[in-house]
Amino acid sequence: MGCRTSKVLPEPPGDVQLDLVKKVDPLQTDIYKHFIRGDGSGSKMRGEKTGSPPPQAAFSAAQAPTNTGQPEASDPRRNKVAKYRAKFDPRVTAKYDIKALIGRGSFSRVVRVEHKSTRQPYAIKMIETRYREGREVCESELCVLRRVRHTNIIQLMEVFETAERVYMVMELATGGELFDRIIARGSFTERDATRVLQMVLDGVKYLHTLGITHRDLKPENLLYYHPGADSKIMVTDFGLASTRKKGDECLMKTTCGTPEYIAPEILVRKPYTNAVDMWALGVISYILLSGTMPFEDDNRMRLYRQILKGKYSFSGEPLSLHARERDEGERGGDGNAPW
Repeated sequence: MGCRTSKVLPEPPGDVQLDLVKKVDPLQTDIYKHFIRGDGSGSKMRGEKTGSPPPQAAFSAAQAPTNTGQPEASDPRRNKVAKYRAKFDPRVTAKYDIKALIGRGSFSRVVRVEHKSTRQPYAIKMIETRYREGREVCESELCVLRRVRHTNIIQLMEVFETAERVYMVMELATGGELFDRIIARGSFTERDATRVLQMVLDGVKYLHTLGITHRDLKPENLLYYHPGADSKIMVTDFGLASTRKKGDECLMKTTCGTPEYIAPEILVRKPYTNAVDMWALGVISYILLSGTMPFEDDNRMRLYRQILKGKYSFSGEPLSLHARERDEGERGGDGNAPW
């Protein structure tokens, strides 16, 4: 059940009979043609070396490095912070103190920062836009985040743009992913699951009223604002989102998503609506209540057949740390990078 959120194009997996067309028109809002997020199936990300941390879905500070009292030269993670601090545009460093590197993707780096005058913590996602894929990711996310303001959606604070990079200043979520809490608890009670789903539904309803379809809803893309049990949930990761203006054709045709959460109409390449988000929320509901995946198979084609048949049951072992480690091993990551 794994996938992370920095938007990078995967290499076409050999067992998928879907065309992965990577040519895009930057003027179109539906930018990813036949793009399936395959992080959980063992396929390597384009632009990543084997063993590099997988990109992840959010601005989480749970894995930020701590100060051990050692000199900076002896701490590789502190060296990384210094390295990426030097890359930041002076306009950014004049306003924010760069505190910690908290994640990375093929075309992005995420750091925890502190506003110099207010001391408020934030996350900054630095995207390398000199790469085509980086530009596409950036355009897709900014197209959504500049339009939204909702308590259950990650908030964009401001943007700095240069010729080769874009710096997105975001809310900093410190409570971790919904995925991690499912792993820790095994499953949720109906009361707790209802509370989570109500918050997610509020955010998704808001998106849909604006003509925005997320298209990659999953527990990894749902963040807790703080570690407490009463924390709100925030929807993140809009790299695959489709945005439609009023009066535009409401049907979408792009094949995209994370395999375990893709709706049947996307798999059979029929035009689809924002109802595909509701399918994904159904899968998330199942996971919350049972601690298992409704559709799961290491082979993509068998997985897709399960989804198309729509047959599932509540039997099976809850998601375990062993399963998480297995999935992370397939992705080639350490599971700790929040991007």
